[in-house]
Amino acid sequence: MTISSMLLAPYQDLYIYYIRGQVHGNPFSIHENYIGNWQEAEDSFLFFKVSADEEVRLLVQRQPHLVLEDRFQMTYEEWQGHAIGPFQVGRLTFIPPWLDSPVSNHARAIVLDPGVVFGNGRHPTTSDCLVAIQMAFDAQPIHTVLDLGTGTGLLALAAARLGAGAVIAVDLNRLAAETAQRNVIANKMEASVLVAQGNAMDFMDISSDLMVSNIHYAVMRELVAARGFGHQKRFVLSGLLRSQAREIEHQLRGQPVEIIEKWERDGTWYTYYGRAVAESVFNRRTNNEGQPC
Repeated sequence: MTISSMLLAPYQDLYIYYIRGQVHGNPFSIHENYIGNWQEAEDSFLFFKVSADEEVRLLVQRQPHLVLEDRFQMTYEEWQGHAIGPFQVGRLTFIPPWLDSPVSNHARAIVLDPGVVFGNGRHPTTSDCLVAIQMAFDAQPIHTVLDLGTGTGLLALAAARLGAGAVIAVDLNRLAAETAQRNVIANKMEASVLVAQGNAMDFMDISSDLMVSNIHYAVMRELVAARGFGHQKRFVLSGLLRSQAREIEHQLRGQPVEIIEKWERDGTWYTYYGRAVAESVFNRRTNNEGQPC
């Protein structure tokens, strides 16, 4: 990573205001240095490119249910955990839009601007999901994909680049959905990827060839327990710590599904790739008859 390329990153410094309470409306929509609001349960995290102490003070004054808990300043690289550069997982290459890379026009290249949202591709669960998704596409044709908890849209974009014609990318967080939509547009994938802001559970009745969810445990256990989970021909589940993974695996063992592969990273992060038993039985039957599956 050169100095010149780092200077082209979307933000140099981030000013983050941690507020207790949900901000009503979008009070900074016309503020040129406002990045967005990360809403987490009853907390709000406001991101700015420059200091906005006075603006945030006035906001708290206008909306008295809000409490400014803390203020942080850090570089963009510090927020992301490292400088963002190109990386490759299997046959997919991801490139930030601010870098001029010789593989930018490669058929498998994906432009990814993570903004301030989780999903820059370097977390081990994301990497394992990308490996699992490519395994699923290698096993059989995948036409429809559900990406629940899409974040930056990275996994949805990967599925579309691999050939899925209908991908629904869902995130409850508005800032994440907006970031994912920008990445869909940057990759000219509007015809194949639909980004929706909403609750993942509301999409579980949609049948898919592949369901992908790299999400926190509280949501994951509800997804696996949902009736619609049985409508997913294949699945990739990730974002799980060791004790959480044991609980999810226990849930899976009680469902009509088969775990094909499990990844464990440093005894900390776990990822599962599997398929519905009905599909597994059909494939074994056609194999025994000497026909391709």
